[in-house]
Amino acid sequence: MSEQRKNQRFELKLPIELVKAGGEGIPQVGETRNLSSGGVLFTSDGRLQKGDPIEFLVTLPAQGDESGLRLRCMGKVVRVDERDLPELGASRHPFAIAATLERHEFLRR
Repeated sequence: MSEQRKNQRFELKLPIELVKAGGEGIPQVGETRNLSSGGVLFTSDGRLQKGDPIEFLVTLPAQGDESGLRLRCMGKVVRVDERDLPELGASRHPFAIAATLERHEFLRR
C-alpha cells in the first residue's frame, strides 16, 4: 500500500527554534527533518504534549549576499516520539515531534 499525503514533503535539515508551547515561552532549539505546506517533523530536546499549540521559527539558508530569512510558524503538536526512529538518523535531540503548520509569515533578519 503506497503512502498518500495531501502535501509534498521536503527532506530538509534546517535549524528550528521553539518559541512557545501551550501558551508558555520555551526557548529550545532543534532541527527539522522534513517540511511541507501542512506540517513539519523536527527533533528537539524538550518534551511536548500532543495537542499543544506551538510557535516556532525555521531559519532558511541565505543565498549569495542576501541576509537569511526566518519562517515564523504557528501550529499544533500531533505526535511526539522517543528518538529511536531509524529514519531520523543520529541527532543530539532526543525527541521527534510532528506538528501542523497552520499559519506562517516570513521574517527578514
